[in-house]
Amino acid sequence: MKRTSRIPGFYKLPIIERVKIVKEFAELTDEEVSALLNTGSLPLDLADRMIENVIGVFHLPFAVATNFLINGKDYLVPMVIEEPSVVAAASNAAKMVRAGGGFKAETTPPVMIGQIQLTNVKDPVEAKEQILSEKEKILEIANEQDPILVKLGGGAKDVEVRIIDTIKGPMVIVHLLVDVRDAMGANAVNTMAEAVAPYIEKITGGKVYLRIVSNLAVKRLARAECVVPKEVLGGEDVVEGILYAYAFAKADPYRAATHNKGIMNGVIAVALATGNDTRALEAGAHAYAAITGRYLPLSTWEMTEKGDLRGFLEMPMAVGIVGGATRVNPLAKIALKILGVKTASELAQVMVSVGLANNLAALKALATEGIQKGHMKLHARNLAIAVGATGELIDLVAERMIKEGKIRMERAREILEELKRKMKAS
Repeated sequence: MKRTSRIPGFYKLPIIERVKIVKEFAELTDEEVSALLNTGSLPLDLADRMIENVIGVFHLPFAVATNFLINGKDYLVPMVIEEPSVVAAASNAAKMVRAGGGFKAETTPPVMIGQIQLTNVKDPVEAKEQILSEKEKILEIANEQDPILVKLGGGAKDVEVRIIDTIKGPMVIVHLLVDVRDAMGANAVNTMAEAVAPYIEKITGGKVYLRIVSNLAVKRLARAECVVPKEVLGGEDVVEGILYAYAFAKADPYRAATHNKGIMNGVIAVALATGNDTRALEAGAHAYAAITGRYLPLSTWEMTEKGDLRGFLEMPMAVGIVGGATRVNPLAKIALKILGVKTASELAQVMVSVGLANNLAALKALATEGIQKGHMKLHARNLAIAVGATGELIDLVAERMIKEGKIRMERAREILEELKRKMKAS
């Protein structure tokens, strides 16, 4: 029978029936099906209510980074990531920063931007003036949608209006500024934006199309800074090397992209652990890196008068500790408990500090021994597992590859077969 992905009513089927269809379609083995259904701490029925067409639960390593001292408070930082060395790098960098007094972090108020796209107005300038003159009414309509948020001190706080030129002619873009408190805020903002759209049409005579949150959260920034003593880094040459690396990133977008990826290694690992929206964070970070018209590094590095290294990172940080997966996924709830954060702003301060830590670790490695030495040591274990090593054989295969300096899939397979032969012979 010909395989087809056209399966009417697939979403209505029980999970086990979906799995049977996928098993036949992809010719999965019983062992592979068992792996799909191995749910760990996220029950299948709960996963089935989180997203559509669920057939299993995907697992990633859950770790904690150590040594973090942020605003005088100690944190164990949960991180979920598949890439070797990220957690170790964050922990090691945090240890170096600790010697300089730890991270200092702060956030702006948790204000998100809801965009209302107004089109087909005869006079954009007049429409802008009309909208601003009705600001109080617009805010009133918005806040009627979420009285609990308003009671908590949040809600729609202001209205901004921009006129932009597009390939479809001029558009009037209304920004609804909403304090979302401890939520990421997309749902609240979208609801408010949709609610005010008809009134904006009424007072301007225009046509509204898009009504949605912006992930370029320039009103919701997180900042972290640190000073690392040159002796802890390894001397003035290492400081100089890191400054050359930063200068490279500042001048070249190809390097800046990888520089910022290193920052996001840490940010996204914490976001995954705490059930936050990783795609929104990535979009906001990279858009912010290019907000001047040139793509630039998100962090800044400089030398102090004493010759020590100072780092600073500023980026949008739209994260929450209420709503969404943060309060649904059992492991996300555990991660927040491990962190002990009380507000979304505190979580943002932790995340921006972790991003700066991972950036520091990567720059130090690049400026000295190179990024691959530590990374490949950890990658060796993954290769050993990939070729079928289990138990103590994983470490034996990895150690042999590291010793030989040949960390490759084919070599891992050869070493594993050799060790198995020796074990049988004995």
